[in-house]
Amino acid sequence: MNRSDELLIGQSPEFLAVQRSAKMVAATNVTVLISGETGTGKELLARTIHRDSKRSQSPLNTINCAALPETLVESELFGYRKGAFTGADQDHTGWVKKADGGTLFLDEIGELPLAVQAKLLRFLESGEFQPVGQASTEKVDVRIIAATNQDLYHQVEAGKFRADLYYRLHVVPLKLPPLRERNKDINLLISQLSQHLAQEHQLDTPQFTPAAMKALSAYHWPGNIRELRNVCERLLILCNGNTIDTTNLPIEIRGEQIQTQHSNGFTLPDSGIHLEELEASMINQALNKAHGNQSRAAKLLGLTRSTLIYRMKKFAIR
Repeated sequence: MNRSDELLIGQSPEFLAVQRSAKMVAATNVTVLISGETGTGKELLARTIHRDSKRSQSPLNTINCAALPETLVESELFGYRKGAFTGADQDHTGWVKKADGGTLFLDEIGELPLAVQAKLLRFLESGEFQPVGQASTEKVDVRIIAATNQDLYHQVEAGKFRADLYYRLHVVPLKLPPLRERNKDINLLISQLSQHLAQEHQLDTPQFTPAAMKALSAYHWPGNIRELRNVCERLLILCNGNTIDTTNLPIEIRGEQIQTQHSNGFTLPDSGIHLEELEASMINQALNKAHGNQSRAAKLLGLTRSTLIYRMKKFAIR
């Protein structure tokens, strides 16, 4: 099992749906747009799609659009010819041509300058590109997989991303859910990661107490899978050979567990309550706080919008 396999595991419905879609997409040459928060495994999913595709024997080139200076993005992507600009003392092959026959993974595509977005759109539509300083175009066979942690639709509305490029990339969108929405997968991920990290570092696989696992499952994981892997590696090294309890966990995880225990505490009054009246009251309060916005009210109640609407109908709330 390789590193992408050890991280791209889970049983949550949302995650399994993404995996199924990725397998179907891998069998085609269609452009793919992967979205998700930082650390959810977008690059690993792109590597898995390439590995399972007919292009697997050809290169997978990865370029982080956010890491390139704006003045160099076009020349790095499409290449340049000697003398095209100051400092261009020899021909340079761009990432697009280097990926000929294979896959080009464009990470953080939302950071591409608008001028380069237009040239990428032309390439996606025709397979043709023009190196800087060259009069003629060239053609290659490259599959594009793009990824972003931004809401590109909102970027389009703000005028920061081309609408035509957005829709050209949005042929098959795959959205990786954040780890906080996959808390039932955390135990499985910790077990898998701990085993592979123990082999990598030649240490004993650690054991976790039920209390430690409960705290790890309750944590909100802002850094997602990447943060989870780092925590597992830290605990493996610092607690080598010892059973890991809550006292061994990072302070941010222990702190959130304590805060959650206090904030979620509800004491049933001796006189009891009328549950349906309380539920109806909470729904009305949430709708008032959200000024009638059902999506925001659902979020306040920890419900999906469809569940909120169902319960509003149940209690005849308008």
